[in-house]
Amino acid sequence: MNLRAQTSSFTSLIVYTLTTGLGLLSLFYPFFYLPVIHPAYGSQPRLGEMPLMLTLVLGLCLLVLIYEVQGQASNAKLIALLGILVAINSILRFAEVAFPGPGGFTPIFFLITLTGYVFGGRFGFLMGAMTLFVSALITGGVGPWLPSQMFTAGWVGMSAPLTRILIRPAKRGTRLEIIVLAAFSAIWGILYGAIMNLWTWPFLTGPAQLYWSPEAGALVAFQRYLAYYLVTSLVWDLAGAIGNIALMLFFGSPTLRTLRRFQNRFTFHYQLSDSDHSRPPMSSPVQME
Repeated sequence: MNLRAQTSSFTSLIVYTLTTGLGLLSLFYPFFYLPVIHPAYGSQPRLGEMPLMLTLVLGLCLLVLIYEVQGQASNAKLIALLGILVAINSILRFAEVAFPGPGGFTPIFFLITLTGYVFGGRFGFLMGAMTLFVSALITGGVGPWLPSQMFTAGWVGMSAPLTRILIRPAKRGTRLEIIVLAAFSAIWGILYGAIMNLWTWPFLTGPAQLYWSPEAGALVAFQRYLAYYLVTSLVWDLAGAIGNIALMLFFGSPTLRTLRRFQNRFTFHYQLSDSDHSRPPMSSPVQME
């Protein structure tokens, strides 16, 4: 493994660790902090944490962008492509707000999943996080919930390359590839809602069997949250999962071909020395792993 590959792997590890750690902290810290201030949660819970968390997630995105722009010129082109895709996705979310779909359906996760799958986890994280940030500015969706939304949407794109385990290179471009990606999209259609519910759930009050209390243990809290999710959110999120499947089945193949066409254009070549012309040139598609 050359030095650049080692650096890229180390950078990926840092990105994945920081995004996962900060995201989990933003979601779960109330379960440990609220017992100190319970029951006076206030009328606007979590409002004070937004500036810090938003600064952290945007700072992380900026660091990744700075790293990617350095070095290969093709990476700068990839960043430009990222900006275009984020703009397209933000417009899709604006259309969704103007003309709401059924339940929790939103078209934005379609591109987040495919870009993460094609270009790698770092690209997928940036695509998810920046889509939520830019679209929130457009639609007026800025609020204390935004950093957690950015982290969670970033996880969608960051985890998309995991589907490559089930899709061998020989199977790319086949129906199997689309089916696997559709199943992945369906899972995240449920997971996104389930994760984001945790943002407000510890602050809600109601029947004891559905809501969290500081006295409840971890197992009891999990059982209550599961009951709460089944009663309040499952049907809503199922609409999102079904919509994700439909988008992937109908538009997945042409979109993948388009993204791979861009990927091939950004292929970089290793130049051989004059003494080693007997070896064929090597090329590698650009990815943010």
